[in-house]
Amino acid sequence: MKLNFCSLSSGSSGNCYYLGNEFHGILIDAGISATSIRKFLKDIDISMQTIMGVLITHNHIDHIRGLEVLTRKKSLPAFTTHKIWKSILTPYKRISQDCIREIPLQKKFHLAGFDIEAFPVCHDAPETIGFHICAGEKKITIATDLGHICQTAAPYIKAANLLIIESNYDEKMLVNGKYPQYLKARIQSDHGHLGNHQTSAFLADIISDNLSNICLAHLSKNNNTPEIVLKTLQQTFSERGIILNGQQQISILNRNMPTDMIRLIE
Repeated sequence: MKLNFCSLSSGSSGNCYYLGNEFHGILIDAGISATSIRKFLKDIDISMQTIMGVLITHNHIDHIRGLEVLTRKKSLPAFTTHKIWKSILTPYKRISQDCIREIPLQKKFHLAGFDIEAFPVCHDAPETIGFHICAGEKKITIATDLGHICQTAAPYIKAANLLIIESNYDEKMLVNGKYPQYLKARIQSDHGHLGNHQTSAFLADIISDNLSNICLAHLSKNNNTPEIVLKTLQQTFSERGIILNGQQQISILNRNMPTDMIRLIE
């Protein structure tokens, strides 16, 4: 069995991720236009016809921008909780009712050959979830919008072989930047986003040979750079005396274009 992951877009401008095997695939979030999703999938040799559904983490526009078109024109089933659907459908009434699929929290469901479980994370939306996805022995966890890692979310993140986790902002850049104070406070809050030092410290706590791929996601355009993210992570690991085993891969996900495909199972 093949198992491939690709970030199509990751950042405040839009988020969308692909996970697939040799037969089918799924999307996680649809925060870019449906046209861009189709184009980016074609760029990585994936047909839209193989996509069996889209998982939605929350109602912010950078995670649902393409959802209306995907449901109306592509008849793509979309999966999220009742509370998130309620928050989406109030302003976005043109989403096809036939494509709405409600899922429970912390209970597995099956889609396209994957066992999927949604878990709650802390973010400033009516409800926000991450996803823990199993394909055979491989485990993938996606947690891209969260102000801190709560006790409920932590076990799902720790269990991953492939972890997609946000490293949204550099603390100094945010504090010294041009954002108004209320926005800085929102980003830094326990229901905002993870900063580089928070993410690096958590990764240092959980790093093991079991964690083969780390994807650092949702970088701020104005308050972060890939170079600073990597430098912070390397410095944290060095201070903790952590030496990677040479098998682990660390990726910074691109904001506006696909990142190289990660092949978990060849």
